[in-house]
Amino acid sequence: MPPQADLPGFLQGVAPILDRWGYLAVGGMIGVESFGVPAPGQTIMVAAAVYAGAGRMNIFAVAAIAFVAAVLGDNIGYWIGVRGGRKVALRWGRYVFLTPERLARAEGFFARRGGRVVLVARFIDGLRQFNGVIAGITAMPWRTFLIYNAIGAALWVAFWTTIAFLLGTHLVKIFEHAHRYQWWAITAVVLAVAGYVALHVRHIRRRRARKSAPAAVPDTSS
Repeated sequence: MPPQADLPGFLQGVAPILDRWGYLAVGGMIGVESFGVPAPGQTIMVAAAVYAGAGRMNIFAVAAIAFVAAVLGDNIGYWIGVRGGRKVALRWGRYVFLTPERLARAEGFFARRGGRVVLVARFIDGLRQFNGVIAGITAMPWRTFLIYNAIGAALWVAFWTTIAFLLGTHLVKIFEHAHRYQWWAITAVVLAVAGYVALHVRHIRRRRARKSAPAAVPDTSS
């Protein structure tokens, strides 16, 4: 009989689901979370990887199922966005301050940097659940979305399954120690983003200034 592994701290809530449904729970939870349904997809993936570290599940099966479910779920979200998301956004968006003008700017943003947004969306709560829907609403090309989404899902699955598999039940203690420094980390991220934005704005202003500057008139007096 495989060794037992009591799930630590925040993972205990998904233990009954994982114990009963196993791999099906991993695929189902991650799949529905990926197209906007509130579900503990990431949590159950981490819990399954902890189980795998104790010999109760196969880590390669957990990772493969999580990856496929994430990609399929995001693609369902994408087609939801394509088929009806924009219509809903234009009709009801004003109630959440999403005006047609802001939606148009979002479309432009995705056209320029959508791939990078989709790539990192898996690691950010909120974006993880809705990045497919948003990409569909903003008419991001499906092939571009598929490629970046698959890469992002692979990195996300690899990161969390590896960490949980290797650290196992020590995960909570590590998170508790990390929690002490979260505000320092948040401050560092905010400063880094602010610095990037300031440099980007400065670059745009200089480029506009160069374009608007009158061309030099050649000296023909000699």
